[in-house]
Amino acid sequence: MKTLLLFPALLAASFLQAQNIPFIKADQIIRWKSADNDTVYVLNFWATWCGPCVEELPSFEKLNQVYADRKVKVILISTDFKRNVENVVKPFVQRKNLKSEVVFMDESNPNNFINLVDTTWSGAIPATLILSKRKNSVQFFEKKMTYKDLEAAVKKAL
Repeated sequence: MKTLLLFPALLAASFLQAQNIPFIKADQIIRWKSADNDTVYVLNFWATWCGPCVEELPSFEKLNQVYADRKVKVILISTDFKRNVENVVKPFVQRKNLKSEVVFMDESNPNNFINLVDTTWSGAIPATLILSKRKNSVQFFEKKMTYKDLEAAVKKAL
């Protein structure tokens, strides 16, 4: 009987520790692009249903860990359906134990943010934007990234 009572308590505790996933609008991209600081922003656009996106997540997590003591900020921007944030995205983030910041792009029309990211972006994911205001560097990749690719781009931006 004690085991039956303990299970719901453990389950509830695990949900309490789940990462909060803020909703952002397209103008947040403008703020990251124009941030007047020496932080390198690594913005990855992904979705839970996208196989290549899920495959590359460990590379972003490794980058986040390796560069934790540098001014590098990894932000994973979910483009899943809004209705799936609570029951799909949050459990996915928890199950994969993602430590990078995860946000949800709260725009019903992708055209509201695609051109803000990069005018060459077709809208396909995965896609990654690496920004460095200090170096006046903007790098855009519309492909699955390896850790080696990411690290080379970040080193260029630092």
